[in-house]
Amino acid sequence: MVFEPVSRALARRKTAGGCAEETNEGFNQMANVITDIESAQKKESVPAFRGGDTLRVHVKVVEGGKERIQIFEGVSLARRGEGIRDTVVVRKVSNGVGVERTFLVHSPRVDKIEVMRRAKVRRAKLYYLRSRVGKAARLKELRTDQPAGK
Repeated sequence: MVFEPVSRALARRKTAGGCAEETNEGFNQMANVITDIESAQKKESVPAFRGGDTLRVHVKVVEGGKERIQIFEGVSLARRGEGIRDTVVVRKVSNGVGVERTFLVHSPRVDKIEVMRRAKVRRAKLYYLRSRVGKAARLKELRTDQPAGK
């Protein structure tokens, strides 16, 4: 089985009696339907945050027949994806053990996300914090021009 480059395959498809335009229109219609469904599922109440911010994620947890809210607070190491597939990796140290959880930002299991503090970072992915312990794992806080007490 020999694979040909995509551009050559598309050029070959376009020369096959104008069939490419019909295929393209069908693809665009399906893409529009998918984006409509995704936009209906997205949450509007998601705050703006990025890697380095300390987040408090309120997660719905089902135990037995009861549902409760569990709070997971930690530093956001990475944010990836877009739209409904947007995820965030949050890391905290619990009893001397590092715990990381990946949350779908727009999941119905995530009740809300709060930004506790913002940090001044120069990278989007902060995976190097995994190997740092104690004071070496601290991030410099990003100050905003808000009045004191708020």
